[in-house]
Amino acid sequence: MSAFGAAISEHPDAAAAVGEVVGAVVERIGVEPDIAVLFVSGHPGDRFDDIASAVHRLLSPRTIIATTVAAAIGGDLEVEEGPAVSLWAGHVGAAEAVRLETIRTQEGTAVVGMPDDAAIGRRTLILLSEPYSFPADAFLHASNEQYPELACVGGVASAPGGAGSNRLFVNGSFHTDGAIGILLPQGLGEFTVVSQGCRPVGAPLTVTDADANLIRGLGSRPALERLQELYDGANDDERALISNGLHVGLAVDENTESFGRGDFLVRGVIGADHAEGALRIGAQAPVGTTLQFQVRDADSARTDLQESLRSVDADAALVFACNDRGHRLFGESDHDAVAVAEVAERNAVAGMFCASEFGPVRGQNHVHGFTVSMLFLYG
Repeated sequence: MSAFGAAISEHPDAAAAVGEVVGAVVERIGVEPDIAVLFVSGHPGDRFDDIASAVHRLLSPRTIIATTVAAAIGGDLEVEEGPAVSLWAGHVGAAEAVRLETIRTQEGTAVVGMPDDAAIGRRTLILLSEPYSFPADAFLHASNEQYPELACVGGVASAPGGAGSNRLFVNGSFHTDGAIGILLPQGLGEFTVVSQGCRPVGAPLTVTDADANLIRGLGSRPALERLQELYDGANDDERALISNGLHVGLAVDENTESFGRGDFLVRGVIGADHAEGALRIGAQAPVGTTLQFQVRDADSARTDLQESLRSVDADAALVFACNDRGHRLFGESDHDAVAVAEVAERNAVAGMFCASEFGPVRGQNHVHGFTVSMLFLYG
């Protein structure tokens, strides 16, 4: 039998969908796997509870997590409309369930629930969070300091609706807040890949005047002047991309001699202050940060993913793709799923469309947008 298995069902009846995915996974890897991850889209909240409980009972994994999602991925399929149940499971050894909660302290808020041994050795945490109650960015930033060898990969639950619309499930327990996860054992040989789907335009520039996320100066000139200079020198296609959605890349490692793909953390440009000639971006960029403008389109995202997967050959994968990818970006279905299924066993690939994605870049965990973050494993 294989070490990993996955299956997806689009059956509108919850019980039938459970039967299809559990049956397919059991046929591939047997019952009582060490871990299971379940993604449910298009089914009402009470049906999610029934689905998660039934999978838990029938498959009997030692550790299971599940979440509601906007769209589910299974094999080389991305089900962006209608109901779907996607199940992934594997034999990996002693894994540990994680339940994270946010509490208030005299100093502010704190996240509790991380296992003590998360700081011991190189480990991977599969992390799923509720979008309104869990400070994912702050948690991942802190994890880089507290757990320097821990890689966090996953995403934010994405079912439509406001606070309370998304549900999380871990080992028989349901939640509408916080986060859940699986801490994998050491020595699996797993690795993560983050494809940010943008390409640089113009030259890297140094931030010379900034206040939090307001960038006033780039290369000792007003940031808006630098942007105008970029626009004036661009071709018609690049001008259209700049106008439709400009991003910036912030260097992860300032000691890098020559910047290329994977060297930047991509964030959106969210506004401009024309009086100050400044740009406001979706992250803080202290003076001295290297910044390069970025544009995003289907061709850039396609090329970046292909380059990211060029050297990958794995037995299984979990895929966490941005809600803004899929048909909305590529104009076609299943783009990311097909690409991953070509480098990992198709019947051991599953995932979700996320409100935000988690994944390490240059050894530092971050929250991403517009990306596809992937965990690959060997059997």
